[in-house]
Amino acid sequence: MPLGEEAAYPVEYRIEHLRERLAKDDMGELGVRVELRGATVLLVGVVQTAERRDEILRLARAELAGVPVRVRADLVLSGAGPPARHEELW
Repeated sequence: MPLGEEAAYPVEYRIEHLRERLAKDDMGELGVRVELRGATVLLVGVVQTAERRDEILRLARAELAGVPVRVRADLVLSGAGPPARHEELW
């Protein structure tokens, strides 16, 4: 899409393009839902790291630049690291 033309596309097309970019490219994020709720685009899902969450938010803001919507996120970190305490097995 040529620079400056992105605002001419309806927000639904831009959201679908964001979904495609999250699923493809280097992201491979299939567990993040992108929903349009009124004037808000909501990102919901579980991601592995805070860095990944920040990258997803950066990508969403770039993809939706110039569109009169707010980007909100409910992206939870999966906590794939070792447990914080010892587990007792009986």
